[in-house]
Amino acid sequence: MSNLTERAPEPLRLDDGLEVRDYPADARWRAGEGRPAPEGSHFPACGTPGLVDLQVNGFAGVDFNDAALTAEALDHALSAMLRTGVTSLLPTIITATREELLARFVALDKAVAGSRLGRWMVPGYHLEGPFLNPADGYAGCHPPAAMRGADMALVDEIERHLARPILMVTLAPEVENADAFIAAAVARGKCVAAGHSRADEDSLARAVAAGLSLSTHLGNGLPQQLPKLANPLFAQLAEDRLTATFIADGIHVPPQALKVMIRAKGLDRSILVTDAVAAAAAAPGLHRFAGMDIELAEDGTVRNPGSRYLAGSSLCLDAAVRNIVAFGAATPREALRLACANPRRVLAPALAAHGAALAASHLRWGPELRLHSAAVGPFEIRLD
Repeated sequence: MSNLTERAPEPLRLDDGLEVRDYPADARWRAGEGRPAPEGSHFPACGTPGLVDLQVNGFAGVDFNDAALTAEALDHALSAMLRTGVTSLLPTIITATREELLARFVALDKAVAGSRLGRWMVPGYHLEGPFLNPADGYAGCHPPAAMRGADMALVDEIERHLARPILMVTLAPEVENADAFIAAAVARGKCVAAGHSRADEDSLARAVAAGLSLSTHLGNGLPQQLPKLANPLFAQLAEDRLTATFIADGIHVPPQALKVMIRAKGLDRSILVTDAVAAAAAAPGLHRFAGMDIELAEDGTVRNPGSRYLAGSSLCLDAAVRNIVAFGAATPREALRLACANPRRVLAPALAAHGAALAASHLRWGPELRLHSAAVGPFEIRLD
């Protein structure tokens, strides 16, 4: 973290919304090399609060699902994330056995407590599974054998060993005991999301009535072949009480499909996430993820070797912001809302329930949506 400098401490607080402060600049954001800027994409240099990523499994060669995770390794990953504009994140632990979940969460929590950046950047965690649909195509790279019905007692047991809370849980609304779990989790101050699910309109409506509020990486965790119109994707797109997260790498969801999905959800109900694994901001080749080998290809895809299923992403959140502008799905200011204001709004009730807040943060952007500096709490990285 040689470029990381420490400033005078600032009080922890929740940055509300997106405040764009323009700096003098006569430049335009260009949506890709050699291509004209889309209509409405003119973007002067500006400052915003930091980006918030609700789903991060690892970064820069570091696997957050590693039971041997250290504070030093976590600081390396967080410093690399800060260079991409992320100032707050929910490290994400995926489906595993009870014993593996306990070991991985305890190691993660200990690493956060012992790291320099952890206390400022990590307000809590995201549990994705094990309450998912184990059927082929829905499970993705998650181990089906470790999946089970929704069990609040398991989450309570894990949290008894943690200093920071699990703020978000992703489950399949059709699994056993899902509705009761959702109600209990919301009562405990958690955001609950649907993912890796074949929930139909009826089961989804019951889950939303119980407190379900999000769709995790919508468009993914689904088989390639689905019924034409009556399917989990359309059911979640049509449910106006759900906010959806999207992986905007052009790999998980084709650009034209992502454009349609964001239009269907609306800008206020859309959030950008990375679902990044250790392969993000790392060299192509083999990496580790939750006890599995994964392989980063030259084209940016991440898979278990020999598998057709994606295993997380190599996406950085600042690139996702630029991507959806290039795809014509949003203007620069709208794209920043999807990675800044919207996830903050979704997290706010859970943070308040735990008496927590996101650290004060600030990003300085250049006219091509390239970062010049990023600051969180007492730390700042300058990139120009």
